[in-house]
Amino acid sequence: MAQQYRHTQIGYFLSVLYSILVLFMGYLNIMTNFNPFTLLGLLGILIVLGVFSRLTVIVDDQMIKLEFGLRIIRKTFPLKEIERYRVVKNPWYYGWGIRFTPRGWLYNVSGFSAIELQMKSGKLYRIGTDDPENLATALQSALNDSQIG
Repeated sequence: MAQQYRHTQIGYFLSVLYSILVLFMGYLNIMTNFNPFTLLGLLGILIVLGVFSRLTVIVDDQMIKLEFGLRIIRKTFPLKEIERYRVVKNPWYYGWGIRFTPRGWLYNVSGFSAIELQMKSGKLYRIGTDDPENLATALQSALNDSQIG
């Protein structure tokens, strides 16, 4: 499998926000003598920070792969199942993370630019990216290559 594209987007805003929450929860833990509930809150925030701090998008000759943060959450889209794609802008209220929107599932860590995939099944997915043009170019190249091979 020849890799055609690999790009990692850092979710700076969420990373800073969750880092502030980690500091606050750390302070609460000290002030409450490490109450189990505040420890669980701290652990939860650390997990979210590790998972949603960055999103790596990989395009090869068979699929698009998404890897969040520590690679705990991954998603793949086989190229043979993609009907078409387009560069889109997400409205602010779609937010960040993994969520269901009126335009299908969204995978995003920062910003509003995305690639929308329409699958042959009719399902829609959006992949957030700060590099939409290069991702679209790589996707077009991969789709052309997959039709030839």
